[in-house]
Amino acid sequence: MILLGVNIDHAATVRQARYRGYAATVGGPVEPDPVDLATLAERAGADGITIHLREDRRHIQERDVWRLREVARTRINLEMACTPAMTDFALKVRPESVCLVPESREEISTEGGLDVAGQRDRVRAVCEAMRAAGILVSLFIDADPVQIDAAAELRAPWIELHTGAWANAWHGPRRGEEFARLVAGARQAHAAGLVVNAGHGINYVNVAEIRTLPGVHELNIGHSIISRALSTGIGEAVREMKARMNPAG
Repeated sequence: MILLGVNIDHAATVRQARYRGYAATVGGPVEPDPVDLATLAERAGADGITIHLREDRRHIQERDVWRLREVARTRINLEMACTPAMTDFALKVRPESVCLVPESREEISTEGGLDVAGQRDRVRAVCEAMRAAGILVSLFIDADPVQIDAAAELRAPWIELHTGAWANAWHGPRRGEEFARLVAGARQAHAAGLVVNAGHGINYVNVAEIRTLPGVHELNIGHSIISRALSTGIGEAVREMKARMNPAG
């Protein structure tokens, strides 16, 4: 069974579009509540909740993370930049896992993988701090042999393969090439003893292919599920995605 991590960031994006300058993050007229959405997603079968507290606080706010920590029934996967401030925050919140990601103020959402090979010392410091606290670390990286080797060298138990290039190529001539890169990356990571997750750009159509990625452990999906929830409700959106990830028979 492939596990499903539901990313709730885009629910906060909708909230912040109207209430960015508001004192409260929940209650009164403030909606939607990403934490309430997370609770409903868990009830529908989500295996974990992914939440990204960005440096610029464009969607998720610190209070969202603390509230989720109080009510989550499954696992919290905190996406975070490799900074001292975020390391300190993660050590206070103590999610079950963290996923180290790159951040750029110009991007709409995370684009491209973390350059682990180019900043080994910085990433190593965060990995060691999390390991000492009993928090699992995942590195969000491209299916690049150099980056996978670096992740194994730093003893990060999990990686999350960035599937954005493949998703963007879905209707173009490079789709097969991009998927072959993901397959090769997954096999290399498994051979190095890493658990392989995947995320970015996965939707209700292309999940049929990404689910065949060798030994994939978990898919982290946000935008597509939140979008579907506008029509069907979050419960049905989560159940449908899980069914497509793990079809019977």
